[in-house]
Amino acid sequence: MPIAQTGASQRSSVGHESIDGTLSGPLLQFNLAIELDQLHRDESWLQTTGRSSKTLVKYPDIRIVLIAMKANTRMQEHTAASRISVHSLHGHIRLHLPERVVDLPAGHLLVLDQCVPHDVEATEESDFLLTLSWPQDEKIAETKTRRKKTTRHKGK
Repeated sequence: MPIAQTGASQRSSVGHESIDGTLSGPLLQFNLAIELDQLHRDESWLQTTGRSSKTLVKYPDIRIVLIAMKANTRMQEHTAASRISVHSLHGHIRLHLPERVVDLPAGHLLVLDQCVPHDVEATEESDFLLTLSWPQDEKIAETKTRRKKTTRHKGK
């Protein structure tokens, strides 16, 4: 099957096939090996952050991001307003959560609820898929409020 290439999406469509050449078409298909090879050649991979990423899918309610991290690098603590899944493809990553550490060697999947603080550490060169799904705005506010109340009660 030929790879769809139109306008601004030409460079980013290598390894990425879509019907209309966007990140939100009715059908998106990816060759992750090609996408990863491209990420490992990307200029950001050579920078001191030790990571490179590419958004593969971008709809209003869901994003899928392919991320490559060099060994012994870390994404500092952050939260996502959405539920997320982290699917380790290659290597070994570790997520540091408020009350535990979760190891994710290649082939493992982790799902986190909304607004759970975490950071990501690559114990070796690693690649993973991050999926974010956004709820309605009022659901995000409810979850943030619920998490703050739970945190306050644990601190007493």
